[in-house]
Amino acid sequence: MTSEQVTAKAPTPALARRSRRRLPPEVNILLVLIGIALIFELLGWIFAGQSFLMNVQRLRIIILQVSVIGIIAVGVTQVIITGGIDLSSGSVVGMTAMIAASFAQSSTWARPVYPALTDLPFFIPIGIGLGIGLLAGIVNGWLIAFTKIPPFIATLGMMVSARGVAKWYTKGSPVSGLTDQFNFIGTSIWPVVVFLVVALIFHIALRYTRYGKFTYAIGANLQAARVSGINIERHLIKVYAIAGLLAGLAGIVSAARAQTAQAGMGVTYELDAIAAAVIGGTSLTGGIGRITGTVIGAIILGVMISGFTFLRVDAYYQEIIKGVIIVAAVIVDVYRQKKRKV
Repeated sequence: MTSEQVTAKAPTPALARRSRRRLPPEVNILLVLIGIALIFELLGWIFAGQSFLMNVQRLRIIILQVSVIGIIAVGVTQVIITGGIDLSSGSVVGMTAMIAASFAQSSTWARPVYPALTDLPFFIPIGIGLGIGLLAGIVNGWLIAFTKIPPFIATLGMMVSARGVAKWYTKGSPVSGLTDQFNFIGTSIWPVVVFLVVALIFHIALRYTRYGKFTYAIGANLQAARVSGINIERHLIKVYAIAGLLAGLAGIVSAARAQTAQAGMGVTYELDAIAAAVIGGTSLTGGIGRITGTVIGAIILGVMISGFTFLRVDAYYQEIIKGVIIVAAVIVDVYRQKKRKV
């Protein structure tokens, strides 16, 4: 056999790498999800004597729990793709839930926040909640784009401030007595429908529109994006505004699901959203990530939380394990980035 024939038969390293990348990255994440679900199924029969996956009610609860975190995670994913971070989304959930719910109270409730503004059409409190979330996102984006402070600091400040507003708004009292029209958003599978619609919209936006191309370009190489003519500041405000808007939407859905709003709503949701994005393959260094991966990452989190509860694992241990998983996901991401550069 001649050397030319050997060369022709042996694939080059570039071709070999290309062949390994034929499958979309979400496939690996999906396999992880299936593996985790099967592990809990096995442990369920060993320790609880029953099935984890064959319980329709449990699967329904998992999907509903995932929906709120998933809505936030869609926005957070876009922020991380730009190379930023958003720590404020959980607090924005609490703030928007409180404010939106105060405009969704029924006249039959004994102590409404605004007695003259009860029984309003459901779209008014929804619009107000979305507007509050959007405003919080715009403030985050403006601070990051024009004052040049790190996203971590800007969104940390918003996290503290928004939680303070949520507590101050009714002096810590919950807001209850919401109208049936407003509560309808949180009933049945509507939270899941909202989540899937949001995920589909931004999957298309990131993959097929100029908005998506600019978002990836900024995260991949900020200076190159600026030289290519992208208005970095304006686009960052857009991205953070969308993240705030989706956090506001999550706050509305949370209040409607619980049929009440409390200042403590959304605590640690920002960490769960970041975890869902990172587990789903979004790189914390920016420039890499997909909404489909984030959706699967959110489901993985939901399955794990439900699985630990099913096995009666103490809540404190659940938090510890969740933290370990987040760190492990980041380590995998760092390894993946090094491998990609080779």
